[in-house]
Amino acid sequence: MSEQHSGSCNCGAVRFVARGRLRDVIFCHCGQCRKQGGHFYAATDVADRDLEVIGEDNVTWYRSSDFARRGFCRHCGSALFWKRNGDANTSIGAGMFDGATRLRAGQHIFVADKGDYYEIDDDLPQFPRSTPDFKVAGD
Repeated sequence: MSEQHSGSCNCGAVRFVARGRLRDVIFCHCGQCRKQGGHFYAATDVADRDLEVIGEDNVTWYRSSDFARRGFCRHCGSALFWKRNGDANTSIGAGMFDGATRLRAGQHIFVADKGDYYEIDDDLPQFPRSTPDFKVAGD
């Protein structure tokens, strides 16, 4: 049986089930992600075919750039999803899951844009912008 992970927004109006393996967590330090939640954003992703969203009519999509959009709960404002135009996967905030996920930290991106009030003090790979295997924005 494949892995299954459930989660929700803060108020529960949007719930989701992600089936299958989740990508290692990417920590994004870009200005948009920092403004979205007040700090860097931690996200995994799953293939769209393996993502079921319950209460999808409660998700408001904000076109944050020419390349992607962000999905929020229209009631509580929880930042749930990030979706690059035309991509077959959806990124999900790592903190949105209920219970244990066994997610692993993977890498830091957009470290050139990180806030000046914190240091990255782990041994994970760091990239000034996107990585060759994970394209974000206009990279």
